[in-house]
Amino acid sequence: MILQALVRYYEAMVESGDLSKPGWSSAVKVSYALEIDDNGKLVHVIPLGDESSGGKTKKHVPLSMDVPFQEKRTVDVKARFLCDTCAYLLGIDKKDEPEKAKKRFIASRKLHHEILDDVDSPAAKAILAFFDSWNPDEAADNPVIKPDLKKLTGGQNLIFFYDGISVISKPEISDAWQRYYDNSSGEDADPSDMGVCLVTGKKAQISLVHPNILGVRNASGSPALVSFNKHAFESYGNEKDRKDTKGQGKNAPVSKYAASAYTAALNSLLVDSDRCRYIGNTIVLCWSESGRREYQECNNSFVYGDDVGIDPQDLTAALKSLASGKPFDWKELELSPDEHFYYLGLVLRSGRLSVSFFLEDSFGNFARNIDRHYERLRITGPKGRIPTPYWLVGETVRQGDEVPTRFADDLIQSILTDSKYPATLLNAINARIRAEKDVSYCKAAFLKAYYLQNENPKCSKEVLTVELNEQTEYLPYVLGRLFSVLANLQEQSAGTELNVTIRNRYFTSASTTPSITFDRLLKLSQHHLSKLSKGSQIYFDEKITNLVSKIHSTIPTRFTPAEQVAFQIGYYHENQARYTKKEDK
Repeated sequence: MILQALVRYYEAMVESGDLSKPGWSSAVKVSYALEIDDNGKLVHVIPLGDESSGGKTKKHVPLSMDVPFQEKRTVDVKARFLCDTCAYLLGIDKKDEPEKAKKRFIASRKLHHEILDDVDSPAAKAILAFFDSWNPDEAADNPVIKPDLKKLTGGQNLIFFYDGISVISKPEISDAWQRYYDNSSGEDADPSDMGVCLVTGKKAQISLVHPNILGVRNASGSPALVSFNKHAFESYGNEKDRKDTKGQGKNAPVSKYAASAYTAALNSLLVDSDRCRYIGNTIVLCWSESGRREYQECNNSFVYGDDVGIDPQDLTAALKSLASGKPFDWKELELSPDEHFYYLGLVLRSGRLSVSFFLEDSFGNFARNIDRHYERLRITGPKGRIPTPYWLVGETVRQGDEVPTRFADDLIQSILTDSKYPATLLNAINARIRAEKDVSYCKAAFLKAYYLQNENPKCSKEVLTVELNEQTEYLPYVLGRLFSVLANLQEQSAGTELNVTIRNRYFTSASTTPSITFDRLLKLSQHHLSKLSKGSQIYFDEKITNLVSKIHSTIPTRFTPAEQVAFQIGYYHENQARYTKKEDK
C-alpha cells in the first residue's frame, strides 16, 4: 500500500512536470564537470555548486541536478551514464587500486558506446572519443587532473561538459538515454530476475537493489526502506541462488520501474519542507494523490499551525467546511473533501528507515478528525495560540531534550484517526507537571482533551470545560482551585519574592495525598491572612470559605491518576480566571 501510494504520487508529479519522467534521478549531488573538446580531449575541471557561508571554514556544496537514472550499486561493477565517480569516468580512485579502477572505467566506456554509438551528434562523438583516447594509467599525471586530484577522487559525482554546458541537457543525448532506459524491459535479463511486481502487478525485471533514498536528516549514507542484506531475512526460494548473487530484493519483488518511482517520490517528499516535518525523531510525510500544493498548504495550517497568509476565521471556516464534507475555495482552487490524502511516519534506525505508521483517507475525513482534536484541546489561555503536535510532544521533556519517538508516532495517529490519545504521552506530561510544580496552558489543554477522548468517571466531564466551572462540587477539581487560592494568598501576604513557595513545596503532595496536605495548608492560611490588609483579608477569606463549603465528604488520603488530572485542571482554571479578571480591570 505504501509503495503503491508513492508510485501514484510520482506519476501525478511527472504528469504536472514537477518530477522527472521514468529513467531519471532527481536532485543528485554533482561536484565537478569534466569539460571536453570536439576530439574528446579533457580541457578543464569545473567545480559545480557553491561554497557554504556558515561556520569557520567554507564548505563546498554540490549542485543538485536531474541525471540519468542511477541504479544503486553494491560491490559489483555497475557503470552509470554520464554522471558517475572518478573511478568510472577517469579510471582512478583514492584507494590506490588501479586494476579495480580500470575495470570500472572499461565498464563505463562499454555502457557509453552501447548508448551513443548510433547517435549522430558532435557531443556524442566527443564523449566516445574521450573514452577511446583516455588512458587510466596516465590519468593521475594529466596536467588538467593533477591540481584537483584529491578532490576528484573523494567519491563525488562528475559529469561531462561540452560546448560550455552539460551534455545531459543536449536533446540528442537525453533522447538516446531515454530510448535505452525504455527498452531495458528485462527481456534479456536472467529469467530468475523476472517476477510479478508487488506494486504494479505486472511481470517485469525485479530490482535486486533499490535506488538510494536521500535527504534524511542525520543519516550516514543512504538508508534503505526495502532491503534484505542477510540470508536470515530471505524467504525460502528467494535466498542466495547463484554463486555471485544474493536474493536481496527478490524477497519483496518490486520492478525496476516501481523501485525508481517510489524512491523518486520519497526523495522529493523528504526535501520538501511543506511535505516533510520532523516531530521528535519521527519523519512525518504527507501528500495528496493529485500532488496539488494547495492541499498541502491547507493541511499544514490545520495540523502544524503554519502561517499561510489566511485570516484565522477563514482557516476555521475551511476546516469546518471540509470536515462536514463540503468543498472549500482556497486561493483560487476548490479543495475537495474527497481528495485522497496520505500520512507516512518514518524513523531512522540503524541505518534503515522503519515505517512507524501509514494512514490513507479522504482529505475531508482527516479535516474532521483534526477539527475534533482541536475542539477537545480548547481551553482558556493565550489568545491565538494553538497547541500543535510539535508543542504537545515538547511538553513531555525539559527544554532542549530529545522527545521519545513513540510520543510523536502515537499522538499523530490518534489525532488523524480520532482514536484514544496515548497514555504514554499523558504519563510523560504528568511527570513534567510534578517536576515543574505547575500546569502550563499546553499541558492543561492536553489533560482536558485526553479525558474527553479517553473517558474516565474519576475525571468527571463537568470539569473538562473551556473555562472555570464555579458550580461544580467535584472534590478533586475544587481542591485544585483551593490550592491555587492558597498559593496566591501566600504570595500576596509575603510582599517580597519567596525562596520557597507553597506551590514549590506542596503542589505534588496536594494533588496526590490531599488529606494530610490540605489540613496543614488551611492552618497555614490563617498566618498568611493576618499579614494582609482588611480588604484583602475579606476577599481571600470569602474565596476560601466558598470553596471549603463545596467539600461535602472527607478528603481522601490519595487521589487516583484521573483525579489528579481533575485537580490540575481546577488549579489551572482558577489561575486563569484570576489573570482574566486582572486583564478586565
